[in-house]
Amino acid sequence: MTETRQDFPSLRGSLDEPAAPAVAPGFWRRTGTAVTMAALVAALVGGATGGVVGALSAPEAATSTAAASTPVVSTTGVSLNVSAIAEKVLPSVVQVNVATSQSRGVGSGVVLSSDGRVLTNNHVVSGAQQVSVTLDDGRTVQAKVLGADADSDLAVLQAEGVSGLTAATFADSDSVRVGDQVVAIGSPEGLQGTVTSGIVSALDRTVTVPGTGRRTVSYQAIQTDASINPGNSGGPLVNAAGEVVAINSAIYSPTSDGGEAGSVGIGFSIPSNQVRSLIGDLG
Repeated sequence: MTETRQDFPSLRGSLDEPAAPAVAPGFWRRTGTAVTMAALVAALVGGATGGVVGALSAPEAATSTAAASTPVVSTTGVSLNVSAIAEKVLPSVVQVNVATSQSRGVGSGVVLSSDGRVLTNNHVVSGAQQVSVTLDDGRTVQAKVLGADADSDLAVLQAEGVSGLTAATFADSDSVRVGDQVVAIGSPEGLQGTVTSGIVSALDRTVTVPGTGRRTVSYQAIQTDASINPGNSGGPLVNAAGEVVAINSAIYSPTSDGGEAGSVGIGFSIPSNQVRSLIGDLG
């Protein structure tokens, strides 16, 4: 079994009403693939939320299949052409592989430039001694962290020795509306090139999750019911035109019988306008 690492041994957080007693038992979780094998941690936050983080293995990366060539739908109110969106966006999504002296894990990333600048979450690469990225064509190349910001949970990497990559197109996240159809792409549980779809469930959700040490990280997030799981961290949430409207970063995952659940349709993503305002400072 591949040993995997947990970005945070105990993950917790809140929505806009952190102390509301109606919140079901569960926990906030970053979506970088979990976890150190010994990390089984129960947490209770304000008497309202709690949960258990357990060990997950990361399967080998899946091979993505190109979709038929069809126009990308960009008109609000029509059916989402997920296959066309996938064909457009998959070349701009990478798997981020990280390693420490004791563990390994995966996350996702978005290509920013043809020469290999890649955006991901800070919590995906925080503490990593080695970083590499697996491109959509299957090549794995070494990468280094150009810059990272724990407060925004964003980081920029530089993939080494690459050229001609397809950079993602970013959209104005202020134009996103509740009910808009969206697609999430990434490497949940190490399954590279996984595509899921859903809608924007809410806007401006205040999400607070632990950072490094005793720090917490808070940001205003787009909430989606598109399936997001550990390993999706740093991957894109895109609109019907195949443009990035947010970066997937966290999920709410309730517990069951002392174990943990995967996606329950409550995922959170950092809006693209927040991302674009920081990219230049990160590298």
